[in-house]
Amino acid sequence: MALKPEPKAPFHSVQYALRVLESVSTHGDGVTDAQLSRETGLPTGHLAPLLLTLRREGYVEQVADGAYVIGASLLELGSGSARRLALEAKLQQTLVQLRDSVGAAVYVSRYVDGEIRVTQVADGPRTPAVNEWVDFRSAAHASAIGKCLLTQLDQNGRRDHLSRHRIARLTSRTITNEKVLFSKLDSQPATVPVLDLQEYAVGTVCAAVPLTAGSSAGCLALSLPIEHAHRLRAAAATLNRRAAPVLLSLAL
Repeated sequence: MALKPEPKAPFHSVQYALRVLESVSTHGDGVTDAQLSRETGLPTGHLAPLLLTLRREGYVEQVADGAYVIGASLLELGSGSARRLALEAKLQQTLVQLRDSVGAAVYVSRYVDGEIRVTQVADGPRTPAVNEWVDFRSAAHASAIGKCLLTQLDQNGRRDHLSRHRIARLTSRTITNEKVLFSKLDSQPATVPVLDLQEYAVGTVCAAVPLTAGSSAGCLALSLPIEHAHRLRAAAATLNRRAAPVLLSLAL
């Protein structure tokens, strides 16, 4: 695999970087810098700064024993399940950072094939996820996630969903009148988070903001126990500001 371009070749650094990545990718359990030097023909003195750059950009990672393995950025250039897993891991990392920033459990949800699907959650001991005591698919009229997704559907889409998931009273605050619900959805400003003030579950408040990419409906949401309700609007505002990076993570 050794490659020795002419000293004046303008792209020799790129060539060496490619050879290093090829070598790392063939060693699933990791490869040392000494072995990389032998396989690529690159002196260790030149290999060190190259590996530092590749690590900084996420194309390789250094594991506990000092060996190098392929990184998330390299996986994202691929296709199939490896790329999907890398993107999910990157999105999860973004959600964890957002969770810590707002001090609340954070969710990504999409409307797929006529159903609500919570695709990823970032929660923790201090930021517990809401107790899903009623399937979110059946609670679009009450939850912040559901209402946010319904706002992105037209009237026919909303009616189709509710024809399959009948409106039910979940708490004393739940809207059970379809006309009132649709009026609320139509008057919801696009730039303002959708709130759930104990409409889905007693003891929990939630907020959601849309994540739209083309015709796909999605949302970013958070939940807080009722004792932290005073933080909801500030947390929702942060959620709204931070939605763009999450959407970018989804789109990559």
